[in-house]
Amino acid sequence: MKKRLLAVVLSVAMTAALLAGCGAGGGTSDGNESASAEGGVQEITWMFWDDLNATEDLISKGYADVIDRFNADYEGQYHVTAVTTNLEEYYPKLNALVASNETPDVFIVSPGPNLEVYVEPGVAAPLDEYLADGWKDSFTSDAVFSQMTYDGKIYAVPLNIAAACAFYNTEMFEAAGVKVPETWDEMLDACKKLEAAGYTPITISAGTAWCLSMVAGYLCEMEGVDLAALADGSASWEDGQLESAAAKLVELSQYFQKTAAGDTNDVATANFYNEEAAILIQGSWAIAQINGSNPDFESKCGVFQFPGVERVIAKSDSIAMSSTTKYPEACIAFMKYFTDDTAQKYTAEIGGKIPVTNVEYDASKAPAQLAYVMEVFGAANGTFGFYNESMPSTEAGAYFDDLMVSVFLGDMTPAEAAADMEDFYAGNCR
Repeated sequence: MKKRLLAVVLSVAMTAALLAGCGAGGGTSDGNESASAEGGVQEITWMFWDDLNATEDLISKGYADVIDRFNADYEGQYHVTAVTTNLEEYYPKLNALVASNETPDVFIVSPGPNLEVYVEPGVAAPLDEYLADGWKDSFTSDAVFSQMTYDGKIYAVPLNIAAACAFYNTEMFEAAGVKVPETWDEMLDACKKLEAAGYTPITISAGTAWCLSMVAGYLCEMEGVDLAALADGSASWEDGQLESAAAKLVELSQYFQKTAAGDTNDVATANFYNEEAAILIQGSWAIAQINGSNPDFESKCGVFQFPGVERVIAKSDSIAMSSTTKYPEACIAFMKYFTDDTAQKYTAEIGGKIPVTNVEYDASKAPAQLAYVMEVFGAANGTFGFYNESMPSTEAGAYFDDLMVSVFLGDMTPAEAAADMEDFYAGNCR
């Protein structure tokens, strides 16, 4: 596999940072000793993809509480400041900070190739020595670190687990005489009946590539696409499976809201909890957004597994530490707050996500949708990752995402998309 361009850029930036030995979050651990000797407060930064002051998302509110608790408990010793943006601009802004020797001390990251681009050039620090003090034993299993481990070392810590599901308005389904679909044909039939009853069947941000890719990933799973075989060259994207999956995507898209191409993810989600559409295909992290924005909607919000597949897409929010932070002890102390009992109970009981630690929580306090998501996990025959996080590189994932948007927009046929994907893999991934 060819070296990723981003990793090369970040590697150059890291070299410059080490030579300079200064900048926000860009020094070496020697600064920790001098700060301790001076008795000053160790200031660190954490970068996140939501506005903690304006958000209605309950998970984000929980993260804000983590910051408040940490700053209060370590007043006079450590202090963290959040650097926030939105999801669409998060990685470009993070990469710009890395390149300018201003890497945040702690930053949120998605697992898989999206983390690996910070591992390869040495931007993210290995965490094994810190996890070995008993911290790692608090997690449910070593499996939660599987997509954060490279060459035997762990470079990030998971905060929660979520699944990509289909949320539905139970009242609309009942009024339209629709049952929860379990097969692809039943899904199409449900959409037809919902439309005939006067409802918009599905709301989605089709112009946000990863949202459309989430659906495409399920359709590829339905068609038997084997990412490992495609990566080693023993299978081809032109075998017909991607073409069939993309054709199904086009077929399903006739039931999207008319503004799907232009709606942001937040708008598409709001369409659902404002009862302007019957189905939202989204990750279970949307529970916090749905319930935070419209608490009264929880009672009529059901969840079902994407029909026609046996496995479920699963992922986690994760946090990494800069390898050039001046204050690693402060960073680790802060990171541990995300996985302590208080934060993990909040994750389940308020946020509606699955905890990653062995914490005991009161299921009766948790959002009703969490129980449905747990049922989806229990019924699934395993999990797999988001396609854009499961390919050999971030570039490959982004290329796939963009191709699916092109297919949706009608700029490319399913067959052309399959040929393009095969050409990209042949030239960049094998």
